[in-house]
Amino acid sequence: MSFAHHRIDQRSEPDSTSKLRELLERGKDWERARYRAVPGVFVVRAPASGSKPAQLMVEINPVGPDGQPTKRSGLFLRNVQELEVYREILNNPALAKLLEDVERVNPRRQGGIREI
Repeated sequence: MSFAHHRIDQRSEPDSTSKLRELLERGKDWERARYRAVPGVFVVRAPASGSKPAQLMVEINPVGPDGQPTKRSGLFLRNVQELEVYREILNNPALAKLLEDVERVNPRRQGGIREI
C-alpha cells in the first residue's frame, strides 16, 4: 500500500463526492487519501477482483505526531452498517475488561524489549 498525497475535505458534499469519484476512477490500486476532517481516517481505493469492480473503503488507522499511520493496516469499512456493528463491539464494556485482562497477562515492555 502506498500513501497518497490526496486530501479529501468535508467542505461541501459535491466537492468531496467529486474527489472521491476521481480517486475511484483514476486512483491506483490501494491508493490512500487522507480525510482532513478526522485525523486517522483515510479513503482507500481497493482494486477490482474477479467480477467485482474497484471500490472505495474507509480505513481507520491512528496517526502519530508526524501525521503518519501508526499501524501497517487499519480497520477497513465499506458502509455505514459495518460502522454500526463495530460501534456496538467497541462500546461493549466486556471488550474493555478483556483488554485490561490482556494487559495484565502480557509481559511488560521496557525500552522496546519484552521482559521474560
